Amino acid sequence: MLKTMAATTAGLAALGALGAYLLVESGWYNVAANEQHLQPVHSLLERAMHQSVRRYASATSAPPLDEPELIRRGAALYRSHCVVCHGGPGVAQEKFGQSMQPVPGPLVDAARRWQPAEMYWIIRHGIKMSGMPAWEYHMAEQDLWATVAFVAEMPRMTPATYSDWMAQATGSGAAAGHGAQGVLPGRPERGRAALTQYACQACHMIPGVTGSRVYVGPPLQGIAGRALIAGRLPNSAASMALWMRDPRHVQPGTAMPVLGVSEQDAVDIAAYLQTLH
Repeated sequence: MLKTMAATTAGLAALGALGAYLLVESGWYNVAANEQHLQPVHSLLERAMHQSVRRYASATSAPPLDEPELIRRGAALYRSHCVVCHGGPGVAQEKFGQSMQPVPGPLVDAARRWQPAEMYWIIRHGIKMSGMPAWEYHMAEQDLWATVAFVAEMPRMTPATYSDWMAQATGSGAAAGHGAQGVLPGRPERGRAALTQYACQACHMIPGVTGSRVYVGPPLQGIAGRALIAGRLPNSAASMALWMRDPRHVQPGTAMPVLGVSEQDAVDIAAYLQTLH
């Protein structure tokens, strides 16, 4: 009996794998962004996302979020980073946000659907294959929570009160960044994650980093063993960090873009690249 059940299970698994393979290879599923997902696909992805967020956010504790100054700072951050995709009370998303699939829904009622720790987790880590970026490497910890504090207030806002918050946010000086904290020694594992948040894999093939086969920039396999960086600097972690932060100072006219890499992130990324022998 057990052998029969095991054989049946294995057979069904094999058929499922074959079906998935044929679906992929046939190109039947339309990935165009002007066509919605099939409802079962959308529902499955949304359910998986909700369950994943709740699992991974369960160990996070939210600080007090009702301080007016924190909410005001969150308003400035929301205006700078969120409203273009998510809109606000009485304010629509920009056109590119409206046409994304899946649609980045309005956050007016997000606090009714998510706990503060869950909203923090989403903002910090992002959501794969949804267009929602991970802000961990572009916003300070206090700013992540400030954004949560503002989103938590939105269910109580009318279009008029939302407009008032946006007016207060003007000139508040709130902006993304990691602040003036001391720089820690390079941490390779953090660096491996950090370089994905600056889209380094969009131009380079990098061992240990998932990505397409691209040749915009040179592959980084073996970069730790090269004598020079950009053909100019002796290869070291310090030189690599400088190159990432200010490539045009090192090599005027280079196609390497200025990515706004923070000092800590550059140190960590350089530490990871120094492991690629």
